[in-house]
Amino acid sequence: MEYGGTGGSGGGGGADPNDASDPQRRKKRYHRHTANQIQRLEDIFKECPHPDEKTRLQLSRDLGLAPRQIKFWFQNRRTQMKAQHERADNCALRTENDKIRCENIAIREALKNVICPSCGGPPVNEDSYFDEQKLRIENMQLKEELDKVSSIAAKYIGRPISQLPPVQPIHLSSLDLSMSSFIGHGPSSLDLDLDLLPGSSSAMPSLAYATLNLSDMDKSLMADVAGNAMEELIRLVQTNEPLWMKSSSIDGRDVLNFDNYDQVFPRTNSHLKNPNVRIEASRDSGVVIMNGLALVDVFMDANKWQEFFPTIVSKARTLEVISSGVMGSRTSSTLQLMYEELQVLSPLVPTRQFYFLRFCQQIEQGSWAIVDVSYDIAQENQYSSTSCKVHRLPSGCLILDMPNGYSKVTWVEHVEVEEKGLIHRLYRDLIHSGLAFGAERWVGTLQRVCERYACLMVNSNPSHDLGGVIPSPQGKRSMMKLAQRMVRNFCTSVNPSNGHQWSTISGLNEFEVRATLQKSTDPGQPNGVVISAATTIWLPIPPQHVFNFFRDERTRPQWDVLSNQNPVQEVAHIANGSHSGNCISVLRAYNTSQNNMLILQESCIDSSGALVVYSPVDVPVINIAMSGEDPTYIPLLPSGFTISPDGRQLNAEAASCSSSSNASTIGGGRSGGSLITVVFQILVSSLPSAKMSPESVNTVNNLIGSTVHQIKTALNCTTS
Repeated sequence: MEYGGTGGSGGGGGADPNDASDPQRRKKRYHRHTANQIQRLEDIFKECPHPDEKTRLQLSRDLGLAPRQIKFWFQNRRTQMKAQHERADNCALRTENDKIRCENIAIREALKNVICPSCGGPPVNEDSYFDEQKLRIENMQLKEELDKVSSIAAKYIGRPISQLPPVQPIHLSSLDLSMSSFIGHGPSSLDLDLDLLPGSSSAMPSLAYATLNLSDMDKSLMADVAGNAMEELIRLVQTNEPLWMKSSSIDGRDVLNFDNYDQVFPRTNSHLKNPNVRIEASRDSGVVIMNGLALVDVFMDANKWQEFFPTIVSKARTLEVISSGVMGSRTSSTLQLMYEELQVLSPLVPTRQFYFLRFCQQIEQGSWAIVDVSYDIAQENQYSSTSCKVHRLPSGCLILDMPNGYSKVTWVEHVEVEEKGLIHRLYRDLIHSGLAFGAERWVGTLQRVCERYACLMVNSNPSHDLGGVIPSPQGKRSMMKLAQRMVRNFCTSVNPSNGHQWSTISGLNEFEVRATLQKSTDPGQPNGVVISAATTIWLPIPPQHVFNFFRDERTRPQWDVLSNQNPVQEVAHIANGSHSGNCISVLRAYNTSQNNMLILQESCIDSSGALVVYSPVDVPVINIAMSGEDPTYIPLLPSGFTISPDGRQLNAEAASCSSSSNASTIGGGRSGGSLITVVFQILVSSLPSAKMSPESVNTVNNLIGSTVHQIKTALNCTTS
């Protein structure tokens, strides 16, 4: 019989019965291995716990041990390792068992102190929650919720809830975003500084419905709706005929073929129930001076989105982030539930309000698609429109990176509109033509705003600052921030987003004056009660001519009643874009009693319309901005004009004349007349309790009436 030593680190060896001196007593004689033998055996054991016979014979010769000693050493070593592992497992299980026992005791103690949430008394028994009646009630509630979600699913995606996919990260195709997609788009490639935009960190007033309780089922449904919308948008962007046709009119715009569209994208019915629902569909494209990643960042941030398009977006909020993309990036696979209000800068046109899903997907390297599609949420809200219901069908844009920091943007707008009231006669043609809220307006505005930010990054002094009024690039930057805030405040005053409504204070034969009274408490505005008054008139003059008339300081005394017909001189000029009319000016009026007052003015123009906005500013205050200091708290109360085409179609001969006279910048030569909205803001009182008094009404009426009369006289339109 053979005996093996322990073989462990203690160095026990094997016993050979042939070496026993007394066979009757069979006394065992143990042989302890040397340290070198044990070390060699341990090394082999680590590499191969089960050596074959050839290895054992080799070890026997090398170590001077019998083959059986080698064999028994390995057997004992394996047994020892198994015992060690079992002891470790037992210790871990014992610790876990003790932990569970302590938790069990704590739960039992807590159950002794449970009270009924209804009556405050002790529970009837520990299993009352699992009462059969309560389970039946919960079952009924869950069934009702399932039926509700099923009906919504059938409405949006045309198939029952049982076919919905499980909740999972959104992947539309094999071209989904990977980390390699960021190669070449590092910080160095984002060559436009957008810090004029407040971004997501800005303090914005929250809506009453800002917190939504979305279930996994809701998110799965939203993902499915967004995925289908993305597929439709990409086809609308990339396909020409038969989905899109060129308009037969002089403008040659892309027009959606509704018959072919319905065949390609069949729908059960309109989302709006009125049979008189009107459909607006448009597509346009253009090259902008901003790279794709920077554009995506603007579009996916609600605050930057509103700041980027102040003339179109009067309010924007992100209600819920459904999917945040790869590593929290907004540049791809990001799905958001949002709310926005879109405007035409006139009190005669109500805002359009949307709850919608915005989904961003990187299609391939340097190419992104962003789709918007309306999504009804089952909550009543105080911002629901009373004069216009709209439903956004898949709309959005395709962004394609180009060399030198440029991008090509192709935009699609597609909405169903149900007018609950009559459209004002002045804007009927513009709205029905689709130009008021169409893709051309979005692209034209985007091109102009991107040029503005590109000019902001040029580190040079203004090209025309008489006498070095603006001494440094920091001063230029500060002045541009101040002017941007002025324009934003002006657009907000035309369509207040704080619930204030316009009231008609004068219904003269020529035009109608509307006004609203609101408390001004925001930083950068005079504290007190401000009256905003506006009117819109039509003039049979091309918009470009009207814009030139308003922005030229030489013709300003002809319409500015506050200057008392005194001459005005431009003392500083900052270019904002390639068009000479896109600029910021500082004006000084001569021969007036207020020598310490200057006028800050910004004018801008694109294919969809124009703005001329101005505000009086004290000389010491504007010196703060010109020196490069923070202009956030400089008080501004802007007034000005908005100019847009009237939307009426010209015949070919008139369009040719209009084009040859360089009057086709706005409206692309389509419009023969202009719609001009005159807006004034006046500080009524520094007391927050002030009301709209008859004196205030008369002052506003006289101011607007005199201004309109002088405009018509100067432009020879007294009979219009």
